[in-house]
Amino acid sequence: MKHLPSLDRRRFLTRSLGIGTLIAAPALLGACTRTEIGANGPAGDADLLARLRKQGHVRVGFAGEAPYGFQDGGELAGEAPTLHREIFTALGIPELRPTLTEFGALIPGLLAGRFDVVSAGMAITPGRCAKVAFSEPEFVSPTALMVREGNPEGLSDLASCAAAKARVGVLTAAVEGGYAKAAGVPDGSVVTVGKQQDGLDALLAGRIDALALTGISLRWLARTNRGAAVQVLEPFIPEIDGVEQYSPGGAVFRPGATTLRDAFNAELIKITGDPRRYVELIGKYGFTEREVPPRTLRTTDLCTA
Repeated sequence: MKHLPSLDRRRFLTRSLGIGTLIAAPALLGACTRTEIGANGPAGDADLLARLRKQGHVRVGFAGEAPYGFQDGGELAGEAPTLHREIFTALGIPELRPTLTEFGALIPGLLAGRFDVVSAGMAITPGRCAKVAFSEPEFVSPTALMVREGNPEGLSDLASCAAAKARVGVLTAAVEGGYAKAAGVPDGSVVTVGKQQDGLDALLAGRIDALALTGISLRWLARTNRGAAVQVLEPFIPEIDGVEQYSPGGAVFRPGATTLRDAFNAELIKITGDPRRYVELIGKYGFTEREVPPRTLRTTDLCTA
C-alpha cells in the first residue's frame, strides 16, 4: 500500500456555519468549557470506558471549524461530532459534552484532562502520534478542482491542468502547490491565494482556471456561496514520486485510553465499512463515498510514514 498523509489541512477549512445535526444543548456549550477535575483526569484512563458508561457522558474537545466540528446556532455539529455521537451511543455513552478551544490547544487540553476525546477531524501525522493515540481513519480527503460552471477548459485533475496550460489556484503554503508542480503545472501557472474565498473570487474573475483543494473543503465552499457559477469536479488522489497523497483524520485519545480507543474503533469500522450508512450520517457536511477510508489504510502505518 502506498500512502502519505498531508501534514495538516487546517488552512483549508472555512469557519462559516452550516446546517448540522443537533447533538448538544446550547447551555452545555457554555457550561462545559471549564476543566473538570477528579475521576475523569488522565490518571485513570485504563478504566475510562467503564467510567464514561457509568456517568453517561463523554467530554469532547472541538475547534469550531466547519465542516469537521463547529457550533451551529449554539449547538455542536459537523463530521466528527456526528460520527462520534453515533459511536459513543453504541458504546452506552449517549451524551457529548463539548469544550470549544483553539485547534493548537486541543492536544494539550486532552493531555491535561480537560476533555476525554478530540472531536475535530484532526489529521493523523507521525508527530501527533508520538503524543496521543488516534482512532483508525474516519475519512480521507482526496484533492479536487473547482472550475467555472460548465468546465470550459475540460479539466479533471492536476495532470489535465498541466496539459491544458491552465492556471491553478492554491492556498498560500498549502500542499496543493506541491501536488500541482509534481503533476507538471509550471511555476508560472500556480497562483497562490490567501484564503478559500479569494480563490473562488479569482476563479469567477478569470484570473485562474481552477482552484485546487480537498474535495470536502471545496464542496463546503460551494455550499456557502450558493448561486456562484462554479462547480466542483470529482476528487482524485494526487501523487508525488509515485506515492499517493492521502489526508486522513480521526478521533484523538490520551495514550493510556487504549480500551476506550479500541472500543471506539470497533464501532467506527462498522460505519466506514458501510458506505451508505457513512454518507447518511455525514453527507450533509459534504462527505461522500470518496471520503470513506480504504480498508487498507491503517493508523499504525500512517503514524510511521
